[in-house]
Amino acid sequence: MTLCQLYAKQNAQRPKVRKNTETGRKYLMDILKKDKLGVRSIDSIKPSDAKEWAIRMSENGYAYQTINNYKRSLKASFYIAIQDDCVRKNPFDFQLKAVLDDDTVPKTVLTEEQEEKLLAFAKADKTYSKNYDEILILLKTGLRISEFGGLTLPDLDFENRLVNIDHQLLRDTEIGYYIETPKTKSGERQVPMVEEAYQAFKRVLANRKNDKRVEIDGYSDFLFLNRKNYPKVASDYNGMMKGLVKKYNKYNEDKLPHITPHSLRHTFCTNYANAGMNPKALQYIMGHANIAMTLNYYAHATFDSAMAEMKRLNKEKQQERLVA
Repeated sequence: MTLCQLYAKQNAQRPKVRKNTETGRKYLMDILKKDKLGVRSIDSIKPSDAKEWAIRMSENGYAYQTINNYKRSLKASFYIAIQDDCVRKNPFDFQLKAVLDDDTVPKTVLTEEQEEKLLAFAKADKTYSKNYDEILILLKTGLRISEFGGLTLPDLDFENRLVNIDHQLLRDTEIGYYIETPKTKSGERQVPMVEEAYQAFKRVLANRKNDKRVEIDGYSDFLFLNRKNYPKVASDYNGMMKGLVKKYNKYNEDKLPHITPHSLRHTFCTNYANAGMNPKALQYIMGHANIAMTLNYYAHATFDSAMAEMKRLNKEKQQERLVA
């Protein structure tokens, strides 16, 4: 059995997967077919062979995290081979950081000052003022961009000031637009609208045009449309944010960092973590499946927030002593 055949066997054992998972499987299979490791018999593959594959992947321009994800998939494939007594050891059971330098770019967290400058510039600029409310809503709700793009009119509960999240909008180069349900049950949630988000949503609806509404997998009345009246997706917002930051930096000495839609979600979560929100409450709002994902945001505390927290706790202890 070759590595390609083993990977195909693993995929066949779990055929019903999300479309983006199916696409990821196809990409990895194509990579294996083009690489010499793909045609190797699995009982001949050693850890050194797997490590050399990782190095080739890096030399071919693949990012560290992408290689690590593919390595994890192949590691899982070999566990099947071990259970079937085809091999004794797993050649992909190694730490990638021992082979490659982790070049993953740290996620951007905007400071309060950067957040204010970004919003002020977008609001005043002739080109990007139309995107102001979109940026503001992302900063004040922490939604994933696929959740944000999939928002429809029925998802907004203005009476209770809630955003109902139960689906995501995605677009694939081969199949086009499609709707996915959240990966986990925790992805289904109701996100509160703070006042700024509430007013921004109101403005979005007030500025809507009576254009032809598209329907995607039974969903219609999407809130954010492009010029062709199709809902915007991640690539649209990535391009918009890139252009906005580039224009801002052209006219300002205090440069803004590279910003993506996920940077805005990351900033939202970090801000509430630094403000001391209960981790379980923040986990619910973010739609994280695991509390560890949420707790990672608490590690982004700044020196100022750390000092403020120490002073707060110290003050509470002093008050307790006075009462005692």
